[in-house]
Amino acid sequence: MALAALARKLFGSANDRRVRRYQPKVDAINALEPEFEKLSDDQLRAKTDEFRDQLAKGEKLDNLIVPAFATVREAAKRTLGMRHFDVQLIGGMVLNEHSITEMRTGEGKTLVATLAAYHNALAGKGVHIVTVNDYLASRDAEWMGNIYRFLGLEVGIIKHGLSDAERKAAYAADITYGTNNEFGFDYLRDNMKYSREQMVQRGHNFAIVDEVDSILIDEARTPLIISGPSQDRSELYTTIDKYIPLLVEEDYTIDEKHRSASFTDEGIEKLEEILERDGVIKSGSLYDIDNVSIVHHLNSALRAHKIFSRDKDYIVRNDEVVIIDEFTGRMMPGRRFSEGLHQALEAKEKVKIQPENQTLASITFQNYFRLYKKLSGMTGTADTEAAEFADIYGLAVVTVPTNVPIARIDEDDAIYRTVEEKFNAITDLVVECRERRQPVLVGTTSIERSEMLAEHLKKKGVKDVQILNARYHEQEAYIISQAGVPGAVTIATNMAGRGTDIQLGGNLEMRIAAETEGLEGEALEKRTAEIKADVAKRKAEALEAGGLMVIGTERHESRRIDNQLRGRSGRQGDPGHSKFFVSLQDDLMRRFFPERMEKILTSLGLKDGESISDGLVTKAIERAQTRVEAHNFDIRKNILKYDDVMNDQRKVIFEQRLELMDDEHVTDTIADMRHDVVDSIIAKSCPDRSFPEQWNIEQLQAACKTYLNIAPPLPEWIDEEGMDLEVLRERLIKAADEFAAAKSARIGPDTMRQIEKSIILQSIDGLWRDHLITLDHLSKVVGWRGLAQRDPLNEYKQEAFELFSQLLNNLRELVTTQMSHVELQVRQAPPQPQAPDLSQLKASHINPQTGENEVSQAAAQANAPRGQLTPEQMARTRRNELCPCGSGKKFKHCHGAY
Repeated sequence: MALAALARKLFGSANDRRVRRYQPKVDAINALEPEFEKLSDDQLRAKTDEFRDQLAKGEKLDNLIVPAFATVREAAKRTLGMRHFDVQLIGGMVLNEHSITEMRTGEGKTLVATLAAYHNALAGKGVHIVTVNDYLASRDAEWMGNIYRFLGLEVGIIKHGLSDAERKAAYAADITYGTNNEFGFDYLRDNMKYSREQMVQRGHNFAIVDEVDSILIDEARTPLIISGPSQDRSELYTTIDKYIPLLVEEDYTIDEKHRSASFTDEGIEKLEEILERDGVIKSGSLYDIDNVSIVHHLNSALRAHKIFSRDKDYIVRNDEVVIIDEFTGRMMPGRRFSEGLHQALEAKEKVKIQPENQTLASITFQNYFRLYKKLSGMTGTADTEAAEFADIYGLAVVTVPTNVPIARIDEDDAIYRTVEEKFNAITDLVVECRERRQPVLVGTTSIERSEMLAEHLKKKGVKDVQILNARYHEQEAYIISQAGVPGAVTIATNMAGRGTDIQLGGNLEMRIAAETEGLEGEALEKRTAEIKADVAKRKAEALEAGGLMVIGTERHESRRIDNQLRGRSGRQGDPGHSKFFVSLQDDLMRRFFPERMEKILTSLGLKDGESISDGLVTKAIERAQTRVEAHNFDIRKNILKYDDVMNDQRKVIFEQRLELMDDEHVTDTIADMRHDVVDSIIAKSCPDRSFPEQWNIEQLQAACKTYLNIAPPLPEWIDEEGMDLEVLRERLIKAADEFAAAKSARIGPDTMRQIEKSIILQSIDGLWRDHLITLDHLSKVVGWRGLAQRDPLNEYKQEAFELFSQLLNNLRELVTTQMSHVELQVRQAPPQPQAPDLSQLKASHINPQTGENEVSQAAAQANAPRGQLTPEQMARTRRNELCPCGSGKKFKHCHGAY
């Protein structure tokens, strides 16, 4: 250790050496600045075409980094009045090298992204900038879009509620902003479409992920899922819910660490007696096969009542249960918990119960973001997770130094015996800061705690407190932007990914935007000058008071979240303070420290109403946080191992769908499937190396009718001399092919090609949906194989492969059967060729550890065609022509849809 420290002191760390490596390019960019300042706006804008011409002639993209970055810097100065610092140029180079830029809060990561985004957009293949919410996507696209549009690039935004046409236009832009969920859901939805024209994404070239640790680590525990509605069982949820309040503590056990609950033997006996009495179950045992569904509902109801708390895990608003994101503290309207938990919460809160959903498509964030040819990210806290980024994503983490040295003072944690004592101490500190006009930001972990603290402050006379939590997230950007005003007290439910700077004296731009609306001319100039003077005066007052005081009301499970809260203070070299308050009753302390901790602290001198600050205890808390982080990393790795198995199959299915959509006709593929089915039915009825008299003719005849819709004269064939399996195969294939050819001639070749493509794609989708459900069930039970000394993952791989092989066999049989029996029927207003109906889809975000499932309604437009066509019109209309019915759609999207 001593030698390593000595070597670092002498040579610098690997991170220091990498940062120094960028300095020559920074110097070269700076050297170009005087030359670029002399260019006119048109000449600067022409640089984009100049760079693209060079790329078209074979120049490598990386060789343009110096002039491209110089161009962006000059454009930023002219459009936003912002000049990239040298450290921001370094950050942009890190992003360009498939790496993560770690820069402190307030160092301007949003501006840094413009460098790498513009540089990579020159290739014309699209750049995706991924944010954590719709507000930041819209804000950054509009704000930074000034730079891109000035330089001749198009900017798009992907957010909830857009139609497919709007999404396709946004993805066609040079640079597209959007949230991680929307990008992932669009990928899944695209692979449920029936033609290239319906797909909205155009590939995965380069992505910059903002708050990369939040998205690729915290939220990576949660796979993305597209689901559709299933059977409504709302009455059963309501019935089951009334039994949970009848239980006492001896009837169930709670595991807070894993957020799970289970019934004891006493509880099961009590429930069996009550349920049988009320006629809910038929037999006396809950675990009879007929009662499996009842047990599932009981477990969901128990978790709803005993694990999930109102105003912490969810809130009730407008007769709906709305999830609160555990990482950001925001409401997540439209998203739902999985496996019946959300319905159980709705029953508990006596609101309308929505039906459960069936999984149609899914992918993890790990496998989605690994689709990109080039991936990078930026955040203020990534170095502690560098090993995971390298292992799963192949991303290196580079810590970029601050533009100005950090002046914030981070004080030791204050540890109290009870929550009440801790809150009293926090209240006293807030009052003390307020008296000296020092702005205060208090971070809490739940709505309940934030409102409890607000009540404490009101009792002490601090009434004008701004509460920023899931209830008021609509105003969060403005509230947080003014948290640096002298004497301001802001309570926030979790600072992860807020994305808005806290500037001492208040955010000038947001005040001007809010207070000058409707003003013009001299009135606008006058009011703007007044606001600037007021902000400057307030900033001086806040600096004099010591800068922003950040108070943490308890330690979060993740050290990164705590560091993000601390990082809100000390922006751009401003002074500031941070301090965390901890009690022995906090969730983290109760989960990871037994009662002996209180004895240890008492021995160290901890008394009622007093706090203690001890390095050993602080290190113990950090070790507990490290254990939680390691546990979550194991969960993510385990999810990825299982999802990698599904991902290989997903790639095969999705790639096959694309090939089928691109083919003008799939007649040869249909024929190959038909021939394989002939081989299959012969193998089942006629054993290999057998004589004709040993063949099961009745079974073969029935199979020919079922799968091929033909009735060959099998008895006559068998009586012929020289008949063997090969001759039988040739004759059956010939008969099946002739039947298919006759049907195609009768219906019309063009129409038949549309029918073939539609049937094969619908069959793939239906079987894939069933396959996903089977794999989901398999993944939940395969863990028990470990009790038999068998590796669950290997068992899962083997059985998943067998299931996939069966899926392909079922596909051949299903397509062949449908094609042999299909007949053309002229119907008025046939449905769009989409399977399933996208208007019925839900986009879900499941946490496998807790079973939580967040769902958002998918937007889809489906306009039915009008009018009626004759068979002759159907037969002679080509698939890409306008439909003769007058709907204005192409024939393949109208009456040609099957």
